[in-house]
Amino acid sequence: MASKKRPETQKSPEVVRLRSRRSRSPRELEPQAKRLRVKGSGSSRRGDSGCLWAGLASLQVPPPCSSIIRDLYRHKLGEAAWPSLQQGLQQSFLHSLASYQIFQKAAPFDRRATSLAWHPTHPSTLAVGSKGGDIMLWNFGIKDKPTFIKGIGAGGSITGLKFNLLNTNQFFASSMEGTTRLQDFKGNTVRVFTSSNTCNVWFCSLDVSAKSRVVVTGDNVGHVILLNTDGKELWNLRMHKKKVTHVALNPCCDWLLATASVDQTVKIWDLRQVRGKASFLFSLPHRHPVNAACFSPDGARLLTTDQKSEIRVYSASQWDCPLGLIPHPHRHFQHLTPIKPGILGTTSLLQAVIQILVSKVVPPMN
Repeated sequence: MASKKRPETQKSPEVVRLRSRRSRSPRELEPQAKRLRVKGSGSSRRGDSGCLWAGLASLQVPPPCSSIIRDLYRHKLGEAAWPSLQQGLQQSFLHSLASYQIFQKAAPFDRRATSLAWHPTHPSTLAVGSKGGDIMLWNFGIKDKPTFIKGIGAGGSITGLKFNLLNTNQFFASSMEGTTRLQDFKGNTVRVFTSSNTCNVWFCSLDVSAKSRVVVTGDNVGHVILLNTDGKELWNLRMHKKKVTHVALNPCCDWLLATASVDQTVKIWDLRQVRGKASFLFSLPHRHPVNAACFSPDGARLLTTDQKSEIRVYSASQWDCPLGLIPHPHRHFQHLTPIKPGILGTTSLLQAVIQILVSKVVPPMN
């Protein structure tokens, strides 16, 4: 059988010279190959002396880094088309992600982590809730042992976690234990906002507005409850036919509320005009149960994820129509839960993620 010919590839002068010296063994060439790898692309592939030729063949010169400012300026002058600008934005974002690596790891729970919340004033401090109801306050900037609050175990899953911006030594938590509460990191419960007093009803989502001093929470039978931070219930309405998986207050207009449900809808509400289950501003139908509906930091976008294979991006200018659908297949219960960028990079990173997702499916508006 005739041997397959290797495709022709462009070679640097150094590689050509190395291959022309057939009399030298790969082991003799190893130091020079290492020098080439240092000066070359900076690839993380490490070839041993027996794989010298494969290592040299893998050397590539990286494309020049794109400048977002230059691309935006050229687009403004009409010198760069939208696809070129879109590609430049994506390359810049992906280039920044390439520098991320694991900094620290911890495995304090006997069940999976279900909630995350970054401390609002200490960037290296993170609150983590687990499926067993355990809560950990972890300052990974110091070597002290993390603060740990033991949960009840099975049935105590923490479904929502938010720091109290009026007192950052406290946090709000919703749980499958059947409560939405305010507590501190000494394990003391400061206030119970909602309590189902039954194992058949539990709370699946939570959000808080420090500006308006309100707490909103949703349960597994479709109710959404609005309270003030003093614990007074403002209303309790069945807004969905099934479990409310996520509630989110708009970060810029905190009277705007998004609720997601396994009834395959996301609804947008004006908290100042809620009169009943039919008083929503918009209802966004989905093809599958919805896991989450998250506003972008500027409040102008809404990103939803379902339980099958869709990510949707909506715009404030047309809540009732998605800007685009992004396929993202996964298998049930085989996913990251949850993930949140650090507080120092939250705005820029999330805005970039939203923008990149939008740019994949939406042309610019004239």
